[in-house]
Amino acid sequence: MEQRKYILDVLMRVFQEGGYASLIMRESPLKREDMGFVSEVVYGTIRNYDFLEYQWRSYAKTHVKKKIALLLDMSIYQLQFLDGVPAYAVINEAVELAGKSEKKFVNAILHNVEKRGQIYPAGNDLNALAVTTSHPMWLVKMWKTHYGEEVTRKLMEEDQERPYVFGRLNTLKMKKEELERSDKVRFLNDISFLYKGILSRTSMFTEGKVVIQDLNSAETVRYLDVKPGMKVLDLCAAPGTKSQEIAMFMENKGELIACDLYEHRTGLISQLMERTGVTICRTEVNDASKDRPGWHDAFDRILIDAPCSGLGDLRHKPEIRLHLKPEDLDAIVSLQKKILNTGSQYLKDGGILVYSTCTLNKKENEKQTAGFLSAHPDFELVEEKTIFPFENGGDGFYMAKIRRNTTKEKEVC
Repeated sequence: MEQRKYILDVLMRVFQEGGYASLIMRESPLKREDMGFVSEVVYGTIRNYDFLEYQWRSYAKTHVKKKIALLLDMSIYQLQFLDGVPAYAVINEAVELAGKSEKKFVNAILHNVEKRGQIYPAGNDLNALAVTTSHPMWLVKMWKTHYGEEVTRKLMEEDQERPYVFGRLNTLKMKKEELERSDKVRFLNDISFLYKGILSRTSMFTEGKVVIQDLNSAETVRYLDVKPGMKVLDLCAAPGTKSQEIAMFMENKGELIACDLYEHRTGLISQLMERTGVTICRTEVNDASKDRPGWHDAFDRILIDAPCSGLGDLRHKPEIRLHLKPEDLDAIVSLQKKILNTGSQYLKDGGILVYSTCTLNKKENEKQTAGFLSAHPDFELVEEKTIFPFENGGDGFYMAKIRRNTTKEKEVC
């Protein structure tokens, strides 16, 4: 009962207050061994919200309070998606959690749903798939316009999968050959790997020999092409994973400045640097959208991993589907433009700037880059790419490698 009561409380905070389950559950009063079940039901309910409601909605003839709707959703998730959870226990505890006047209603709904079994909307079009995969139609339509129906279908289906936890080697503290000796490690390239177990509970993680970083997030830093001795700026750096990777590729030689808007977040960067043996990184509290004249023409490399809508990360953060609205995108695009315009001034002639996001939205990605290049003829696109989650199991990412022309090249142009 205690676990399911806590699950309902978390879901109410997610749906009613706009919270994120991972942050809410950090303060859980439950035992660690209970959190596996709790996390499964919380994220399973959020990820399948529309589909779960579709299972019971036809039985409800009147308005249903949000708390009762979520109680039904989380109970049906257990009935239909989890093995080894007795139906009678799910239904009985749901009835106990319902208000006095709602117990009969909850009991009847859940028994009807259990008896009928899982149902699906008719047809095989995107409208039906939107219900089955619990994606808002505005997002489905946008993806179809940007990427076509086939890619949209793959994205929606991939978002329903449990996310991988990728590890990334820290070569400042450990060699690949060392880590390869473990039969729990499977390398995917020279630095990224999958681990059989909970990586965050290993000594190699706590000692900073490895970090947790998405496969495609790590790919972004490669685009920078950093070298030892360079002066590098990570303009939107917290929590610092990409900054650490930059320092690693610089072999901890040179100068790295890692910024964030809030002091407590720059503190996270500093903690990570200390744990992973990075000594060249200085953190600064900085508003990336506001000009710093003292930084003009000062950096060999700049990473702008911009604030974004997060639509490439819907497996880790399914709440984005609930919280994000189409009208929010314009404000995000405007902020990105300011940061890109401002940050580009800090790049030396001949230097490289990488603009990246963990979203899948051409207005934030390709069109943002194209707009910047159109307004700044002294910059040129070297390469850009979008990585979709279904391609390798990582998060959806966009990255653009942009070079600032040298003075001589500007004159030629």
